[in-house]
Amino acid sequence: MRIHHLNCGSLCPPGGRLFSGAGGLLSPAPLCCHCLLIEGDDRLILVDTGLGVEDVNEPRRLGHLFNVMMRPRLEVAETALRQVVDLGYRPSDVRHIVPTHLGLDHAGGISDFPGAAVHIYADELRAASSRSSLIERSRYRAVQISVVKKWAVVEEEEGESWFGFSAVRAIPATNDEVLLVPLPGHTRGHCGVAVRRSEDWLLHCGDAYFHRSEVEPGGRAAPPGLRAFESFLSVDGAARRANLVRLRELARLTMGDVKLFCSHDPVEFAALKGEEPEPETASPPVSAPAPRPRQAELRAPRR
Repeated sequence: MRIHHLNCGSLCPPGGRLFSGAGGLLSPAPLCCHCLLIEGDDRLILVDTGLGVEDVNEPRRLGHLFNVMMRPRLEVAETALRQVVDLGYRPSDVRHIVPTHLGLDHAGGISDFPGAAVHIYADELRAASSRSSLIERSRYRAVQISVVKKWAVVEEEEGESWFGFSAVRAIPATNDEVLLVPLPGHTRGHCGVAVRRSEDWLLHCGDAYFHRSEVEPGGRAAPPGLRAFESFLSVDGAARRANLVRLRELARLTMGDVKLFCSHDPVEFAALKGEEPEPETASPPVSAPAPRPRQAELRAPRR
């Protein structure tokens, strides 16, 4: 199984020192939207999708507050759709999407892959559908997720134990070991996504934490701006903090057998991106390479 690490939406909120621990108070604090593209047995699997082509073309989809606070770069080159094509695949090769949750900076690219099944934890789909609190009405954008044609809802009672966590196979019909690991707190149905590699596991922790220091030995706190941001966005702060303790212990006990990373830490992204094999040693594409589309073609299909 080959795994590509994609940054599907650079974010540049102000407050470098508060968000990253470096720079001035008003300098940019670069964040990423870390997604995975997995070459599986049954075509391609995307873990999170970041911002989509239509978000880039129509930033109002993201809401005024998000655009002002997070200052997304909004470049087509950073969308999952363009990066899938640049790797030599067709958008239709993406058969499965596994979101950590349906927040607007994680689910924006779903509409760029209308043929894919979206494997979502049941509690998260219920939260995104009801949008029962103010933060949920801001977080979940109906324009992004109302277009999904193939929801594949995953229930926890179908699961098993994984390193002491409950887990459930995200795509039961394949041999690929891609698991949903419930980590509620940031959202009601937030999950990590565990992916089996040849010699270890990756655990995409989504927004269960925001800074690498939070899962390092000793559990140092994130920079103050990120701590405040985490608390503001959580629907259940106690559950989020309890899961953070469990993730820190997982990292300590597995000693590298499980590599944890979150969605928005650019240092973690760069380290894992550096593990990817060089292009000349890569395995052949799942299907024949597609021609590079023109700019006008890189738009989400109309419905």
